[in-house]
Amino acid sequence: MTTPPPSDPGEVGADQLSLGRRLRQPRTILGLVLPLILLVLVFRVALNVDVGKLVGAVRAANPWLLLAAFAIFYLGFPLRGFRWVLLLRGAGFRLGTKDATRIIFLSWLVNCLVPAKLGDVYRAYLLKINSTASLSRTFGTVFIERILDLFAIAVLGLAAGYWSFRSGLPPSIQVVFAIGVGVVVILALMLLTLRNFGRRILVRLPIPRRERLVDLYDRFEEGVFGAVGVRALPGLVIVTGLIWSTEALRLYFVVQALGFPDVALGLSGAFFVALIGSLLTAVPLSPAGLGIVELGVVGVLTAAYRIPLTEATTIALVDRTISVFSIIVLGGLFYAISPLRRGGGHVGEEMPARS
Repeated sequence: MTTPPPSDPGEVGADQLSLGRRLRQPRTILGLVLPLILLVLVFRVALNVDVGKLVGAVRAANPWLLLAAFAIFYLGFPLRGFRWVLLLRGAGFRLGTKDATRIIFLSWLVNCLVPAKLGDVYRAYLLKINSTASLSRTFGTVFIERILDLFAIAVLGLAAGYWSFRSGLPPSIQVVFAIGVGVVVILALMLLTLRNFGRRILVRLPIPRRERLVDLYDRFEEGVFGAVGVRALPGLVIVTGLIWSTEALRLYFVVQALGFPDVALGLSGAFFVALIGSLLTAVPLSPAGLGIVELGVVGVLTAAYRIPLTEATTIALVDRTISVFSIIVLGGLFYAISPLRRGGGHVGEEMPARS
């Protein structure tokens, strides 16, 4: 099926977002392989992790608790789908939770294979080629969703860290707290600027094709601020909290499954560490923060919770196997059979304009 001519400013071509084409590019292959090599060198050579002990711990893990970690993680996808449905509804587009979940799952596959969070672009593109949705307005809903996530990570992370370290904050955790507060302040200022001055600044810039760019921005802003209405905000906050609870519970069940006698990471600790790991995935240097997240999580576990290095490495690698490598396997299978990647899904519809 051929892609129709672009009808929305900022249209992204199929060739630009072809997953198969990108996976054949040398830089994509290098982006996947290099972090894995560096990860092995750091843990095995520089830190001298006991591989035999690591493998033995994985073999001795409770399979039912690992299955619970897997199930609670994948429960997060329909929750994310439902949240996107709420955001799109606010922006004037009706989409079913099942279709939203399928599109988000494919976008996560892209994020696990390609750096720079291109899965978010791919998500908007998939909705565009399978519906009549405006691409730029859809970008707006994805953007505000990411803002909600960053707010949730910062606020929940601060709360979990405070509870976990209520007897006294280590200096390294104080730095993390300061960063969390800074993130909240910066996000609030950014939204305030975007809402009140974004269009004014754009109109005054001496740039070519300004009218088309302003039209694109107007649709993007409609997606951003139309998606989050006063009535929808409480529901969005609750669903976002549930989504990040699945991230924390996944790590908690992984720790319980491994059953290390010298590891005491409670639920608040699992929240704190999981949210730190999720924040590190935003670093656009490798797919899904590969290499960066593992080192960061191991660093927090060893420095803040005094967990031995081999045990901390085992926890991080098992947790990432569920949250990244299972998506590569299952997402790859779904991508192979899904009509959505070719624009054959025909999902959703525009909602009637409000009077």
